Formats: sequence, C-alpha cells, structure tokens
Amino acid sequence: MVEGKKIVKEFKFKDFIEAKYFLDLISVIAEEQGHHPVFTLIYNKLKITLTTHALSGLSENDFIMARIIDSV
Repeated sequence: MVEGKKIVKEFKFKDFIEAKYFLDLISVIAEEQGHHPVFTLIYNKLKITLTTHALSGLSENDFIMARIIDSV
C-alpha cells in the first residue's frame, strides 16, 4: 500500500512473453470485475497499481482485486 491511496505490486517473469501473458490474464479478470488497474510493463517486469480515481484513494473493490491477483 502506498500512502493509503493505492496498492502497488511488482511481478518479475522469465521473459516478456510470460509477463504479457499475465497482464492479459489480469486484464480479462479486471474487466469482469469492472476494475481498471494501471499496468506498467517493462520487458519481464509488470507493475500493477490499484486505486479508485473517483475516491482519490482505495475502495473495497481495490482490495478484492488485489486478493484475486494474488490468487492467480
């Protein structure tokens, strides 16, 4: 958690293909959840940021999405 306003997690993969696959998978889940994380993909590293812009902070949905991502 960063400043109580967002949840950030970074993942490292073997290569770009694995990182992109994970990004695609999380994108589909996020769309189903009505959530739109911020993704930063740099070769084999993916950073996912969760926040609710309308609240300028975190909502229950951000924590739900974080739990889903951790379970994938």
